[in-house]
Amino acid sequence: MITLKNIVLRRGTKVLLDNVSTTINPGESIGLVGRNGAGKSTLFALLNGTLAEDGGDFFIPPQWRMAQVAQHMPETDQSATQFVLEGDTQLTEVEARLAAAEASGDGMEIAQAHCDLADVGAHDAVPRAQALILGLGFKVEELDHPVNSFSGGWRMRLQLARALMCPSDLLLLDEPTNHLDLDALVWLEAWLKRYPGTLITISHDREFLDAITNVTLQIQGGQLTRYGGNYSRFEELRAQQLELQAASFAKQQEKMAHLQKFIDRFKAKASKAKQAQSRV
Repeated sequence: MITLKNIVLRRGTKVLLDNVSTTINPGESIGLVGRNGAGKSTLFALLNGTLAEDGGDFFIPPQWRMAQVAQHMPETDQSATQFVLEGDTQLTEVEARLAAAEASGDGMEIAQAHCDLADVGAHDAVPRAQALILGLGFKVEELDHPVNSFSGGWRMRLQLARALMCPSDLLLLDEPTNHLDLDALVWLEAWLKRYPGTLITISHDREFLDAITNVTLQIQGGQLTRYGGNYSRFEELRAQQLELQAASFAKQQEKMAHLQKFIDRFKAKASKAKQAQSRV
């Protein structure tokens, strides 16, 4: 599991997370919500290792593999299939080992590499990559088109397919529905429901979050609050919490007004001055 204990995160002089703690369990599908600038992307940066905590203790299992959609626009003449296929980092690593072994004539390493290729699913890697591409709305005849031939939105779909192709225990998705039409969105929801690892998603699409998440983490005012359930359940629980806070505040104000009334009435009387001062 991932644990955050008394974590402090800053961007420049601004404290985005102030002494927060939470636990993320294996297999949970989490919606990360909060206003723009609240710290959602900063928390992602902590999770993916590009940012260190400014205070507290952060732990993620060292053996966990992580996948995330690259935010830069891909510029390459590779075919769509090859580009997505290279998202499988395990397959790419073993293929590189095999090429090096063949170049050096190392028979033992060649044999081991072939065994490892079987273990990482090399036999069906191309069909798996193409299934992801087609699921995200591409046409069959576009599978071999160069990445650079597509518009920006379609290239970002290929980045998403590449991230899904990567074997992972933790999948981080930041607004994954931005460039998707309805058919691709429905397909992605179905794929993510089958994803066996831990999923954390930032999205402003509440229906999408409702469909795929079972836990909600809210960042607000430098605090991180965990709610059981999808986005709609989070809104219900949050509304109940705000109602209780409002009732508590009203009761507090009523008590303060009563005390102030006593103070104003008796502070000038010698017999009651001590009691009035105690209420102050």
